[in-house]
Amino acid sequence: MRIVSGHQPVYLPWLGLFHKLSLCDVFVYMDTVQYLEQDWNNRNKIRTPDGWMWLTVPIDHHRSKGSMLNDTVIKGSDAPSDKHFWQRAHWRSIEMNYRKAPHFEDYAEPIRAMYEDTVWTRLVDLCWDQFELFRGWLGLGDTEVVRMSKTAFEGHKDRLVLDHCRKLDGDAVVFGAHGRDYVDLSLFTDVGIHAHFQDYQHPIYPQRFDGFVPNMCILDLFFNCGPESREILLRGNVTVDDLRAGKGWEPGSLDAPGTT
Repeated sequence: MRIVSGHQPVYLPWLGLFHKLSLCDVFVYMDTVQYLEQDWNNRNKIRTPDGWMWLTVPIDHHRSKGSMLNDTVIKGSDAPSDKHFWQRAHWRSIEMNYRKAPHFEDYAEPIRAMYEDTVWTRLVDLCWDQFELFRGWLGLGDTEVVRMSKTAFEGHKDRLVLDHCRKLDGDAVVFGAHGRDYVDLSLFTDVGIHAHFQDYQHPIYPQRFDGFVPNMCILDLFFNCGPESREILLRGNVTVDDLRAGKGWEPGSLDAPGTT
């Protein structure tokens, strides 16, 4: 069985994206799909004493050449010396809220360098570097990753994912939970492709401030839990071994996916 999944670039991704990555043999990094306003492409959450706050990468719509993610230009990259430069502001917010977390010092330097030593012009480049760094920290670096910008895929929504499976020799696919809103399952089951819709069960873990607030970006887990982050992230969720054993597939998939 060869399991395919994928996701669009996300700024400081949340835990569920890396659980999805852990379920597949090949992951499509969908960096040529449409940029979505008020979504997760350019923003995510960090924990604060008052609950949480957004960190949002500003987008320069005038300099962006189109509506696709690979065309999206970050505002301020042409004037990094400005006192309001977003990269310095994001690093200050991260440092201020996590510097007393148990494992901050273990992970802080590459994050600091990401904000202070490089000026980011394209959103996809920033998101890609973060994705590569974080999956390495989680021990998921051996999963094959294919960038859509370097591969000729066709179609839209579920038909695009179907083309991923066809061109990457996938006979099983993992969708996000929202896939149920747009996927015609018969497109996959009719050609013998098993389908699983992720239902991520968010773990509870110690945070820097009192109480627990779920759905923070992955930095919250690293800074608070350090080397236990992978085990915590996957805890209580379906695993790739479960899928290979035939558990978790949608009705209509083949009866014994582990035999294909």
